[in-house]
Amino acid sequence: MLKKKLLWSIVLVITMVLAACSGSGKSNGEEASGSIGEEVDYKIIGIEPGAGIMQATDTALKEYENLADWEVVESSSAAMASELQKAYEDEEPIIVTGWTPHWKFAKFDLKYLEDPKGVYGEAEVIQTLVRQGLKDEQPNAYTVLDQFFWTPDDMAQVMVEIQDGADPVEAASAWVEDNSDKVAEWTSGAEKVDGEKIKLAYVAWDSEIASTNVVAKVLESIGYEVELLQLDAGPMFAAIAEGDADGMVAAWLPGTHAAYMEEYGDKVEDLGPNLEGAKIGLVVPAYMDVDSIEDLK
Repeated sequence: MLKKKLLWSIVLVITMVLAACSGSGKSNGEEASGSIGEEVDYKIIGIEPGAGIMQATDTALKEYENLADWEVVESSSAAMASELQKAYEDEEPIIVTGWTPHWKFAKFDLKYLEDPKGVYGEAEVIQTLVRQGLKDEQPNAYTVLDQFFWTPDDMAQVMVEIQDGADPVEAASAWVEDNSDKVAEWTSGAEKVDGEKIKLAYVAWDSEIASTNVVAKVLESIGYEVELLQLDAGPMFAAIAEGDADGMVAAWLPGTHAAYMEEYGDKVEDLGPNLEGAKIGLVVPAYMDVDSIEDLK
């Protein structure tokens, strides 16, 4: 009889311990399964203020009721990428403003959040704009800029090299050397010049650093002396419109830079797309269990 009581006592103790552990585990699970908003402190990591994607994200905060208590954190393209990399390496949740082409999609397994309200628009193109009068004054540079066209994969090759530590000029030079057939298409009909100067404006996004340096190397290959002028998006458009720069290959349309194109479009010459299939939106690591902006709570 005594043995039976002792046995039942042991069973009871074990049962209570297991129940306690189970309850504790449930509590931790509830904490771990908190809302996405709680996990990221209701913050979306952005880039430079004034960028089109930041304007679109401000609109998203207004259009999506579930984002009423959220904020977009102003930073820079480099700072955003750094925050993303740190979170990704630790498998921590993070939401960033993102766009393609960008090296981060080659480095990390990422996904765009679905945008049911269409705030971020459809696929975009990157267009080449030049100052009025460039065709008559510098026809050979105009020819190269007009014929410049490449793919997101082309751009990604240069961006990844830069991200891996290559100097942008060196990465661009290597790409130009390795893609002589494509470069020949851009320079077809353009004559050699002797040290004529040309100024290209760009915004310090990884994609535009890549494309602008590549175009600069191509122009240098036919004798131009190229100056690169780094500006924010608005001043970049203004520089072309006012003749302070000769051209750029960095206009994201129809969405990202729509406001600037509306303001300056009649003062510049639009040479059309130099890359198709660009996209902007909110981006998260693929390991996060969220698929839509509407899922952000």
